[in-house]
Formats: sequence, structure tokens, C-alpha cells
Amino acid sequence: MIISSCPLRISLFGGSTDNPYFVEKYGYGSVISFACNLKTYVTISQDRIGFNQDKHKYILNYSRREEVSTIEEIRNEVIRVVLQHFSMPPVQVTLTSDAYSQGSGLASSSSYIISLIKACTIFLGIQMSQSEICKLAYELELKFNPYCGYQDPYGCGMGGFKRMEFMGKDRIKYEYLSTDFFDQYDTHLIFTGVTRNSRPILKDVTSNLDKVKPMLDILELAHQALRVKEYDLFLDFINQGWYQKKQTCDSIMENKSLGEMEQELCDDQSVLAYKLCGAGNGGFFLAFSGKDMLTTDLKAVKINVVPDGVTGESI
Repeated sequence: MIISSCPLRISLFGGSTDNPYFVEKYGYGSVISFACNLKTYVTISQDRIGFNQDKHKYILNYSRREEVSTIEEIRNEVIRVVLQHFSMPPVQVTLTSDAYSQGSGLASSSSYIISLIKACTIFLGIQMSQSEICKLAYELELKFNPYCGYQDPYGCGMGGFKRMEFMGKDRIKYEYLSTDFFDQYDTHLIFTGVTRNSRPILKDVTSNLDKVKPMLDILELAHQALRVKEYDLFLDFINQGWYQKKQTCDSIMENKSLGEMEQELCDDQSVLAYKLCGAGNGGFFLAFSGKDMLTTDLKAVKINVVPDGVTGESI
């Protein structure tokens, strides 16, 4: 059996400037994000006499179960595109995650693709670097999501707390940042209870790219604050960035229950900064507080940055 895992990514600044249409129009995008200790997991196994070898069936387990004879019949887009790329023989594939993965805003699709690519390379004895896996993951995700941002695969698969700069296809610059900030504050994810398909929101954002551009200015200010360890100012910029994000597209906060949760976070004095993760209109709120100081009644899970990206092994 082969087991692989990949972190989910948390974007702090610059979201939507990594949109391929934005980068194509302006020639540049940038984000600050980190890989967190919540992950996706993939297992691949192949029986000796059973569904795979005897019946020539692919057995796929995620939130549903599939049993099919050909890769083309697979309904799960993530599994289908990866198995097609590697021309995988009949195997059993299982996908699991530490967090709700559908419409989470944590780049779970990218994380799953990366985990599955890693597992396939181990199964087939192929050597690929983390960067090569991320590049392939982006190319494969574009097959079913043309609005996939550059930051999603690279933010998950490369690990760490980093600034990434995007200058067109395959031109990506990384700056790994000090994690001292996370020693000073607690970082929490709060599930909204709302799941959504991000593609309609990303499509709306793509039609309003001029509204996205000011987010780069906030990113630059936040980056400077982080470098000189002005962490209170850095948190203020997170709030400013979230306000600016909401100006880019009306559908980001379209669900009424999100507004109620946001108001609760805004009124809670223990919450120093917050934002909705990902494209918006569902998934998780990200909230920062002093160490062990969060008092909200909302169910929060403490998270942290992890240095490792995608990993895998055969057991």
C-alpha cells in the first residue's frame, strides 16, 4: 500500500491576483500564504486476486464509492485526470482529509491532486520533485477548472510560510518567510457550515479584474510589516485585505449566514483579525487571536504552519 499526504493552504494576502487571467492581463500576481497542519491523504493499493487483478475494476472511495472498468468512467474529476495522465492500471484509491474538503477555500482539490500524483509516482517508480509535482498538478486541474489560481498547487505542495510571485506560466518566485509571527498569535479555522462551488465566484472575479489590483498594494504593505516584525500592523492589513476582497465581487458574501458569523467575529474583542478563506461564500473563516485568548462561541480549530509539502511512502 502507498500512502501520501499534502497540506491544505491558507492564503493571507493577494488572493485572486494569482488568477491566470489576472496574471495574463497585468503580467504579475503575488500572494502570501502558508501550508497548514491539516492535510489531505491518499492511499493506493492493488490486490493480487480480487477486484483489481481478477475483475479489472478500479475501486474509488471518497465521499462516495465508485466501481468502474475504465478510467474514463470515473466521475470524480480529481481522480480521473490523474489516473488518465499516468495510465494507471486497475487499483483501489481512497481519498480522506483532516477538514471538510468540498468548497472549503483551502485548495483541497489541488492538495488531493498533489497527493494522488505523489502516490502514483511511487506506485510506478517515477522520480518527481515537489516543484515538478506542483506544476503537473496545476496543468491537470486546469482540465476541469479553468479558473484555478497559481497559488493553489504551489501553496499546498511546497509547504512553509511564503510569498509567491507569479509572472506567467512556469515563472514562479518563492520567498520563504520567518514563522515568528505564529509564535506570537494563535491561528484558527472556523467552519461556516456552507459549502459551495468556487468556479462561479472565480468567474465573477475574472470579469472584475480591475477591482482585484489594489490587493497587491495591501500585500506589499503587509510584507514590509512582517519583515520588520510589526505584527499588530500585519494583522491590521489582514482586515484591510479582507475588506478589499469583498469589494471585488458581490457573491463573496452572498450567503446570509456568513454575514451573521462575520458580525460575531467582528464583535469579539479576542479576535484580532479575520477573513474568509478562498474564493468566498462558504468554507472556513480564518481568525487570529492572542495566545490562548480566543473567546468566540463559534467552533474553532487551532492550526499552525508546517514546513513540509507533499510526502509519500510505500508500506
